[in-house]
Amino acid sequence: MKKTILTGLRPTGNLHLGHYFGAGKTWRTIQDDYDFYLEIADVQALTDNFDNPEKVRKNVYEITKDLLSIGINPEKVHFFIQSRISEIAELTIFYSNLVTVSRLQRNPTVKTEIAQKKELFGNDGESITYGFLGYPVSQAADITCFDGEVVPVGEDQVPLLEQCREIVRKFNSIYGETLVEPQQLLSTTPRIKGLDGNEKMGKSLGNAIYLVDDEKTIEKKVMAAVTDPNKIRKDDKANPDVCMVYYYHKLVNKEENKKKICEECKNGERGCVACKRELIEAMNNFLNPIREKRKFYEEHPEEVDKILDKGTKDAKKKAIETMKRVKKAIKIDYE
Repeated sequence: MKKTILTGLRPTGNLHLGHYFGAGKTWRTIQDDYDFYLEIADVQALTDNFDNPEKVRKNVYEITKDLLSIGINPEKVHFFIQSRISEIAELTIFYSNLVTVSRLQRNPTVKTEIAQKKELFGNDGESITYGFLGYPVSQAADITCFDGEVVPVGEDQVPLLEQCREIVRKFNSIYGETLVEPQQLLSTTPRIKGLDGNEKMGKSLGNAIYLVDDEKTIEKKVMAAVTDPNKIRKDDKANPDVCMVYYYHKLVNKEENKKKICEECKNGERGCVACKRELIEAMNNFLNPIREKRKFYEEHPEEVDKILDKGTKDAKKKAIETMKRVKKAIKIDYE
């Protein structure tokens, strides 16, 4: 029997290279090895976008097309929409009795995001909603609703998974062994940097390359990428380790080209403009197969609907089974 794996994404925008190398590529590699549930977490997306539901709804389909275009196979993976699984909301309510507000506020991931919101809105946290503070509880419900045994996480998400494990242990200690305690599958891929050299790639920073970017957009973005500031003239020797153009060559260019690019850069035999032009070509070669797959789903939106509908029905069956156990354990199985 394959172990069950649960992962997901909040539909707040299209996928960029950070998503691809940080998560999507791994999901594609391991999709044969698990009973794989992939959640499009629209309810959690509403914690930040409750005043813009149209954006969330649109991105449910955008992000699904992105995932399909990078090779996530709907024959192997259950794509499902969070809001269509009412059992997740039920579990969230039950779990909310097992977690204190102070514990949520101490969660390192939540603390970081609250600090970002305070800085953004310039207040003492008055913009923090009950839903936002409680999203680790909702995330615990996401995982346990499907008996998730394995959860892929990056280092920044480890505290969220640990909070889920705490909830499972407390529930089981009170009501008996009912829930599966998930284990982490820690990503070994470092966070992908932005074109500006920032340690984080993101829409709000304007430094991301998206899987949906066309050739003109790629050209504009790459030509603006940060290079070694000490290289002034074309024949100056440079340090490729501080150059974001070389950084992206290492991600998308052919293996046999990387050493040559590095050596020419160090020896002052490569101009930055030419190097960027070569990266533009390599980037488009990397993205073209993804673009082709995505084009099919853009032209056949009914296929996306079918995939989401089937995956959601599969997930619903699993969630109903879990809720029967949970309600029996907490003595509210009145039927």
